[in-house]
Amino acid sequence: MVQHVFIVGSKGIPGNYGGYETFVDKLTEYHQTSDSIKYHVACKATEEGEFEYHNARCFKVKVPNIGPAQAIYYDVAALQKCCKYIQEYHIQNSIVYILACRIGPFAKYFQQKIHQFGGKVYVNPDGHEWMRAKWSAPVRKYWKISEGMMVKHADLLICDSKNIERYIQTTYQKYQPNTTFIAYGADIKPSILNDEDAKLTGWYQDKKLQKKNYYLVVGRFVPENNYETMIREFMNSDTTKDFAIITNVNEKFLDELEQKLQFRKDKRIKFVGTVYEQELLKKIRENAYGYFHGHEVGGTNPSLLEALGSTDLNLLLDVGFNKEVAEDSALYWSKTAGDLAEMIHEADHMHAEEIQKLGTAAKQRIADNYSWEFIAGEYEKVFSV
Repeated sequence: MVQHVFIVGSKGIPGNYGGYETFVDKLTEYHQTSDSIKYHVACKATEEGEFEYHNARCFKVKVPNIGPAQAIYYDVAALQKCCKYIQEYHIQNSIVYILACRIGPFAKYFQQKIHQFGGKVYVNPDGHEWMRAKWSAPVRKYWKISEGMMVKHADLLICDSKNIERYIQTTYQKYQPNTTFIAYGADIKPSILNDEDAKLTGWYQDKKLQKKNYYLVVGRFVPENNYETMIREFMNSDTTKDFAIITNVNEKFLDELEQKLQFRKDKRIKFVGTVYEQELLKKIRENAYGYFHGHEVGGTNPSLLEALGSTDLNLLLDVGFNKEVAEDSALYWSKTAGDLAEMIHEADHMHAEEIQKLGTAAKQRIADNYSWEFIAGEYEKVFSV
């Protein structure tokens, strides 16, 4: 019997590079020859329609340009389409898998409706969305309330971090949530580019960077990723290496940081824009001397997994999420003044064998617990129950 799985909440596939989008892309890729699972994936669009990708039925959901409420509108409209399709084709035992906790006020309604058709609702609660600094106080309040309602009306919560699972179990104990842990995945194949590739050498020339002579960070340019701490500490360090920051720059936040830190005076600090070419990005990671990771909100972070799979020396903010993933294959810093600057000094003077040892351990950690093949297998078990 074929298990129909409806996925709602990602922007859609292919061609979107957010965490959820990559997850859905990889899940459908690894299950595209499966006889037992059929995916139906909602895709945010400007027109209606359907297409096949990785053997999944991708259905477009037309979303009007209504500002921040778009995400909620999109999820609700996608769920309505799922219900209509399930009813029309008399699909038994369907699973509707909702990514993120945006639609709490509608959760009870949709759970009841899906139960009427003999289906189940699974939810991926993401990270602590309500803690993100980018949201205003009323929006943060909405996220928190919405999260509680989604937890209450989910048949199963699939958490991509053990810390998130623990948080759901303790915070919402009164609902006795049914949870399981399946991590996010990572690609562990080395880049297909070599050091002489024109794409890479051209990029280095343009950004005035050299192999193994830069520290790197890749991630969204938001306060909770601790750019302020990383830049300040780097400025206070005695390293002669560069600090390459691959991000989508938010001018307001950038100006705030410049006022506080005057980082533009430090020639080592280089905002180098975004890199969407995946093989090039992987090669830039591989050739970094070290990688900084300052994320402190959210579950298993894709950019951390990618760094551990590619960069030998990883310097991570000491929080539960990061330690859970990297264990003893990375170095850990705190936000205490001087801590990261001192670690940069130590990292600069580490023996090549020490760095190599950490790199090998990091790659092994990813291969054993976070490869997409392994993650897809874990989802197959959960969807087949």
